Amino acid sequence: MKRFLTLLFTTLLLAAALCVSASASDYDAVAEDLSAIGMFRGTATGGFELDRAPTRSEAAIMLVRLYGAEEEAAAAYAAGEISHPFNDVSDTAAPYVAWLYTNGITNGTSATTFGSANACSAQNYVVFLLRALGYQDGTDFAYADAASFAQEKGFYDPLMFSGTFLRDDLAAVTYQALGTDLKDGSTYLLASLIGSGAVDAQAAAPMTEKIEAYRALTAASSDMGNTAMDTDLSADIDISFSQDGETVSMPMSMEGNMKVILDADDLQMAYTFDIDAFDTSMTMSEWLQDGWVYVQTEVDGETIQTKTQVDLEEQLALLEQVQGTSSMASVNVSGLAMVDSITAQTQGSDTVYTMVIRSASMQSMMDSIFAPLLSSGDLSADMGEASALLDMMSFGDVTAVYTVDRSGELTDMQMVFSLDMDIPAEEGSSPASISVSYDMSMAINATGDSVHISFPDFSDFEEVLVPEAEAGPIAAA
Repeated sequence: MKRFLTLLFTTLLLAAALCVSASASDYDAVAEDLSAIGMFRGTATGGFELDRAPTRSEAAIMLVRLYGAEEEAAAAYAAGEISHPFNDVSDTAAPYVAWLYTNGITNGTSATTFGSANACSAQNYVVFLLRALGYQDGTDFAYADAASFAQEKGFYDPLMFSGTFLRDDLAAVTYQALGTDLKDGSTYLLASLIGSGAVDAQAAAPMTEKIEAYRALTAASSDMGNTAMDTDLSADIDISFSQDGETVSMPMSMEGNMKVILDADDLQMAYTFDIDAFDTSMTMSEWLQDGWVYVQTEVDGETIQTKTQVDLEEQLALLEQVQGTSSMASVNVSGLAMVDSITAQTQGSDTVYTMVIRSASMQSMMDSIFAPLLSSGDLSADMGEASALLDMMSFGDVTAVYTVDRSGELTDMQMVFSLDMDIPAEEGSSPASISVSYDMSMAINATGDSVHISFPDFSDFEEVLVPEAEAGPIAAA
C-alpha cells in the first residue's frame, strides 16, 4: 500500500505540474459556444457528432465561416458567379467549396474530385486555420511544417491532437484560432469577424470576454516560459482511503524551491523539497551542472548522495518542453478550449484571475501525456503503474488562481482540484476507494538574468551508472 500511495503522490504532482500548460480533449461545451455564434452546427443526424473524424467538406464549410464569407458564398453561388469542377460535392457544401476554389484557397484531390467524404487530418485543418489568419503556405510556412508553425503562433498544442483528429478536436482548435492574432497583428480573429459583421457581437459577448481575459492572463504569465526561473513551490494533499467500511486519512505535503536556467551552453537546475508522507519526513535535493545530475536524500538521519552523467541535449529538450519555452510570436491561447470559465478581479494594485478547467479536460490531458510514453517501450515499471492509476482516476474541476501585479507580471498562483478512485478487488483483498484533495501554490521569485544558482561541493557524491535504455528524465535520476 505504501508503494501504491507513493505512485499516487507522484502522479498527482505530475498532473499539477502540467495542467496549466497542456491541453486535452472532450470539448462539448466548446462546440456549444461555437454553435451560439453560428460557427459550428449540428449534423443531419442531430447533435454535433464530436466522436467522429471531420470530412473535407465539413472543414471547407468551417473555413469559409472563419473567413467571414458564408453569406457572400451563398449569394455568389446562387447567382452563378462562382463554381467548382468537382463531382463529389453535396448541394450543402457546394457554395463553400465553390467560394474556396474560385478564390484559390483550396483545390481538390483530382481535377474532378474534391475528396468531400475523405477525413480531414489535423495537418490539413491547421493549414486552413493559418490561411484564415492571413498566412500563406509556401510563403509564410511550409505545408509539412504547418503544425509546428501553428504552435509558434500560439493556438496549437500537439498534446491536444495526438490521436485521430475528430470533430471534437476541430471544434477545440477552431476555438483557439478565434482567440489568435491575425498575421498583421491588428486584432484577433473573432474580433475581426465581429468587426466585419460576420459574427453578431451580442451573441459572441461571452466568448469575447473569456478570450480577452485569457489573453491578458497569458500575456502576464509569459515569463513562465522564460529561459530562467526561480520559484517557491508547495503542495498539500489530503487522501482518504476507504475499504471494508473503514476510512483512513493520510495527509501529505511538499515544500521547497526550484531554480532552472535553460542555456544551451550551460544548462543548470537546482531544487530542494521537504516532503512529509506516510509518517516519514525527508528532504530531497537535486542539481544539474556540467552534464551531471546530483541527488541528495536525507531521511531518518541518513544522507545518501549520488551522481549520474546525463545527455545534455536530451535534458535540454525535456526541460524546454516542460517549461514551455518554444517561441511564441503571438499571445499563446493553446489551452483556451479546456477552460470552462475565467474571471478577473482587482485587489489593490493586483489583478486576480480565477480560472476553472473542465474535469474532462484534466482527465484526457493526463491520458494524452502518458499514451506516447507507454508506447515507447522504454518505460519503467513505475511509469506503467502510474498509468494504471490514471485509468482509475476521476478528476473534478480544477480551479487555478493567478495574481498579476501592477507591472503586468505574474507573481504567484494556486491550484486546487480533487479526484476519486475506485480500486477493483484483487485476490486476497476487497474493493477500495480513494478521495483526494490537492492544493498547490507557487510563488515566482525571479526570472531571466536575475536567476542565479549556487552549487554545493559534490566531491563526496558517489557515481551511479544508469544503462542507456533505462536513463530517464532528470526527476527520475
